[in-house]
Amino acid sequence: MSNVRSAIAWAIRQRSALSWVAAAVSLAIVATAALTLFRIFSGIEFAKVVAALQAQSSRGLLLACLFVVAGYLALTCYDVFALRMIGRPGVPYRVAALASFTSYTIGHNLGAAIFTTGVVRYRIYSTWGLSVGEISRIALVTALTYWLGTVFMLGLGLTLAPSVASTGDQLPETFNRLIGLAVLAAICGYVLWLCPRPRSVGRWRWRITLPDAAATVLQIGIGSLELTFVALAMYVLLPARPPIDFIDLTVVFVAAMLIGVVSYVPGSLGVMEAAMFIGLPQFRREDLLAALVTFRVMYFVIPLALSALLLGLHELRSFAAGMGRNT
Repeated sequence: MSNVRSAIAWAIRQRSALSWVAAAVSLAIVATAALTLFRIFSGIEFAKVVAALQAQSSRGLLLACLFVVAGYLALTCYDVFALRMIGRPGVPYRVAALASFTSYTIGHNLGAAIFTTGVVRYRIYSTWGLSVGEISRIALVTALTYWLGTVFMLGLGLTLAPSVASTGDQLPETFNRLIGLAVLAAICGYVLWLCPRPRSVGRWRWRITLPDAAATVLQIGIGSLELTFVALAMYVLLPARPPIDFIDLTVVFVAAMLIGVVSYVPGSLGVMEAAMFIGLPQFRREDLLAALVTFRVMYFVIPLALSALLLGLHELRSFAAGMGRNT
């Protein structure tokens, strides 16, 4: 018994230490972002920002909207994939798409994503008979899909365009390329680790078998595709001058999104923008701010409103169905 108590106490101390580290990292990121935005905004002429917003082409706005929609469609594959991995392929696509879209947009816009996404998924999947354990496994698989895709895209970008990363992190290009190669090597090592036999994580009823090597490659593809569409939306919103390669933009964009997630700031508000300003100093500040404002409305604000509406309709439908069964 004493050994069990010691193990529990050790686990609590470890989690507490990790929480303090995460809080310190988040605070450092937020402070840096706030200082960066203060310096940038102090020199911005907001009349020029309005002019830049008005100058955005209809074609660019339409393309950006289409890429955002494509990105969210790719996002629905996260839950479709996860349902198949946990042995629940019978859940209809429309249900998986609703759960994926609403949980992601609400969770990442409101913050405390682990809790909020779990609650939203539970409200949707529980009506289809999924248990808490199954929904938790879905959350784990979808999170793994996101991180594998994001890390792969970042590693690929650092390898192909290390000079762009050097603008932000001030490290030598060779060092950034080595980091990118190390990241890609780590992902390859993870896939190879999955090859000999099925691997599992967790304990008891929370235990989950990880996707095998072939499925993991598919995971990476799903996560990378979703990020590529979203990066394309940002790319077409940028001003035509000065020109920028899509790969260069992707490196900065993926890093900015990743920093925003790690900061735990709801919607990565301010953090993502600060990282984009640091990574893209060649653009006029007013033009870049106009592009970022438009992107935030398209990718964060409108989907959040739509998710709230869809989730509200789902709750009303569930309530009506429950009333019908009771009468």
